[in-house]
Amino acid sequence: QVQLVESGGGLVQPGGSLRLSCAASGTIFRLNTMGWYRQAPGKQRELVASISSGGSTNYADSVKGRFTISRDNAKNTLYLQMNILKPEDTAVYFCTYRAWGTSTDYWGQGTQVTVSS
Repeated sequence: QVQLVESGGGLVQPGGSLRLSCAASGTIFRLNTMGWYRQAPGKQRELVASISSGGSTNYADSVKGRFTISRDNAKNTLYLQMNILKPEDTAVYFCTYRAWGTSTDYWGQGTQVTVSS
């Protein structure tokens, strides 16, 4: 079992920045992929960015150049630095974890990000 706890969400003005964190605990396998998804009201959940334990990253086109995903493997913590935020970035952001070679995705409870003036 893996537990994921997100933090760092909040209200920010357009053009502002936020940094999300996700602390993982439990049985963490060395080879894994972690990521951030988001879900806006009335919309499907979508992948924002992912990063492997080796550091390979993947981003949604809508956030490329504005968001940066990173991780601290020693602390089992995932980050998402979000810059130049837009109102359309408003959503609940979820942290995910999947060990390589498995089909089980673990999810955090989410953190609300609201971009509004």
